[in-house]
Amino acid sequence: MFEARDERRGQSFPCEVWRPADADDADGAGAVRPLPGLVYSHYSGGNRRVATFLTTHLASHGYVVAALDHSEVVSARMQRRDGETAEERSARVQGWIDHRVPDIGFLLDAVVSAEAGERPVGIVGHSFGGWTALAAADADERIDAVVALAPAGSATRRPGIIPVRASFRPERAVPTLFVGGDRDQSIPIDGVRELFHESPWPSRLLVLRAADHLHYLDDIATAHEAFRQLPAEGDLAWIAGMRPIGELCAPAAAQAVVRAVTLAHFDATLRGVEAAATFLDGDLSAALAAHDIDAVVDPVP
Repeated sequence: MFEARDERRGQSFPCEVWRPADADDADGAGAVRPLPGLVYSHYSGGNRRVATFLTTHLASHGYVVAALDHSEVVSARMQRRDGETAEERSARVQGWIDHRVPDIGFLLDAVVSAEAGERPVGIVGHSFGGWTALAAADADERIDAVVALAPAGSATRRPGIIPVRASFRPERAVPTLFVGGDRDQSIPIDGVRELFHESPWPSRLLVLRAADHLHYLDDIATAHEAFRQLPAEGDLAWIAGMRPIGELCAPAAAQAVVRAVTLAHFDATLRGVEAAATFLDGDLSAALAAHDIDAVVDPVP
């Protein structure tokens, strides 16, 4: 871990970088070549290390992966305050939204561009981070591929979910993999389908059966059950629809799927690995079962 300071915004950010064990990637003459770079964007209130099962896996396959704690985590001005009015809360959440894409731009400037050079760059994000990944790719020409895990941003959202809306510049053509769970209570799969159908970019949508919203983290069971215990009332009444973790996709299987499809998407789009694209276009459930991964993944044409 290290801190990088954004002088323009007067804010320091805890950052993390995962590199391959053999990070030199030297050519035959011994010269060091830049490695392809990836950025990870966490969910609202998370942190840069909530999905190390994924970031370390991607690094082990030859990517430099960078993440930071987003502004709403590190900025004192954006923290929740007792007794805040509805207007103050709305302004605070808007600050979260407004700083997400600049956070990614800063991380690209401070870390990824130096590591990747002219090599292609991808971004993967979960939930609010999924919207962040889409929004950053829409805004920043340096981003060449996206994986959006249970992304926010559809027009139909649950009460209490951060009010963001995804946009897709048609002049961009960023290959995008959407992944959603068919039991997701926070961002229902219909919202992810909506984004998939709205996107003019070359896209795939994969549906992980029996997965809820937190099936993309390191400690899925603990995070899921903690969220399920929140009061299911007011804007969060939909929490009552969350099933116990024992009735859902096994955490280890969910992590294995997310690792496999995220790596395959970046290998296919950033490295041109034909076998990776073939894997994504094939019978994923059968391919995963061959590796003793008991999970059902439905591709959507």
